[in-house]
Amino acid sequence: MPRARRIARRRAPALAACAAVLGWPLARADAAPEGPRQAAATAAATEPGIRLTLPWLLVQLAPSPALWIGPGEAHLGIRWQVTPLLYSFGINRKLSPWRAFVVEPLTRHAGSIELFGSPEYIARPGALGERWMLRGGVRAYFPLLHRGDYMSCSLGGSAVYAREGLGASYEAGVYTLFGALGVQVTHTPTAALRSTTFTLSIRYF
Repeated sequence: MPRARRIARRRAPALAACAAVLGWPLARADAAPEGPRQAAATAAATEPGIRLTLPWLLVQLAPSPALWIGPGEAHLGIRWQVTPLLYSFGINRKLSPWRAFVVEPLTRHAGSIELFGSPEYIARPGALGERWMLRGGVRAYFPLLHRGDYMSCSLGGSAVYAREGLGASYEAGVYTLFGALGVQVTHTPTAALRSTTFTLSIRYF
């Protein structure tokens, strides 16, 4: 009997090494408590159940202030933003990554790609129609601190229509306070519409 025990002890390290190489789990007496934790980890996540409401629509009417700088001139303006469609790659994979119009801050700033529209009004001389600009494009958000809650950034591109002309714009932004406050810089290199716009982005969710 003692000899059998000695043989078993000598073989134990070899069996453990084989199990580790082959990926076989070793049975443990304390494995039972893992059950509840694994069940909790695999539990289905709850969808936020967000939807369009009248109060939300009214709040979206509040614009963000902007400074428009063109060749030899600079004017104040205001800007609105709308998100018809967004895909988030930074949220829990058990949740739907798609959002339309209403987007929670975490869903956007934890990492996402959105289609956006942005009408702008520039307080410059000229006819009323020449004071309006309309942008539509794609923007990507990336988290920088605490999954984007403390700080995030964005890069995007858009087509811009103004003064009966069509051009292209490029932009970059930095955001804080759960994405509620940020600064966006938009540049339009098209000769007829060349300008740079600095926007204090204020988003109400």
